[in-house]
Amino acid sequence: MDDVVAALADPVRRVILEVLRGGPLPARLIAGRFPISRPAVSRHLRVLRECGLVHDTAEGRERVYRLDPAPLTAVKTWLAGFPDSAADVWSRRLDALETEVYRTRRDHREAALSPATPKDADQEERTA
Repeated sequence: MDDVVAALADPVRRVILEVLRGGPLPARLIAGRFPISRPAVSRHLRVLRECGLVHDTAEGRERVYRLDPAPLTAVKTWLAGFPDSAADVWSRRLDALETEVYRTRRDHREAALSPATPKDADQEERTA
């Protein structure tokens, strides 16, 4: 688990894993998504391969990388043991944000659809 957590500590490697969630890709296409050199991306891929998060196969002259999420299970299990794991906290916060965005949009739509009442117009004139 330590190797997996160490691999996840780097933001470039996390993005590589997110990219590979969409399916297998050759190393050259993965490298093309980053403003760093291809050898640097290759080193990141090697770290991910060594901890088991990705597997590669030779297809012609290219190395194709595939995500293997199995090593994440131990990390997920470990995190789940905490009462307020980061995943739980962020999930609640994002749910609350979604609710507020929905309410704000609804309030804006309702305000745009309803004509201003005379009381509202008087209030606007006094504040102007």
